[in-house]
Amino acid sequence: MPFEIPENIHPDVAPLAWLIGRWQGNGHGEYPTIEPFQFGQELVFQQDGRPFIHYFSHSWIVDEAGETVRQAAQETGFIRCLPDRQIELLLTHNTGFVEIWYGEIHPDQPRFEITTDAVVRTSSAKEYTGGTRLYGYVDGDLLYAFDMAAMGQPLQSHTHAQLVRIHE
Repeated sequence: MPFEIPENIHPDVAPLAWLIGRWQGNGHGEYPTIEPFQFGQELVFQQDGRPFIHYFSHSWIVDEAGETVRQAAQETGFIRCLPDRQIELLLTHNTGFVEIWYGEIHPDQPRFEITTDAVVRTSSAKEYTGGTRLYGYVDGDLLYAFDMAAMGQPLQSHTHAQLVRIHE
């Protein structure tokens, strides 16, 4: 089922109309400082006619059978859409850090890439210095990849997932 562009969408948000909605699926994570893992995830992208999208994500660790082992990361924030397909993302995590990201919406394909500009951590958060994210709409699914620099490690692959739109 194709997605519908909301009637009240702001013109600056329109290039990201393909994101609007609820997505769910599975992904894989790895990093030199942890054991590889599988996870389930739900993402929600909402808009109300202003030039931003509210974003919320929660994930859970799953075993080989796909059964939930425990809850995992949560993050929430705002994708602020600017003229000329530029975007800013303000993102807050349950693990104790806040990030500011900048990027650009691809002019010819439903995708965008963002890079951290600033990371602020609480005293109890693990060391994390930045990352890049790539989101794309491929054959009706939402795919993303997150590369991270943390725990003294250089920027490298951390998580990736394939999510399907949930029609309610």
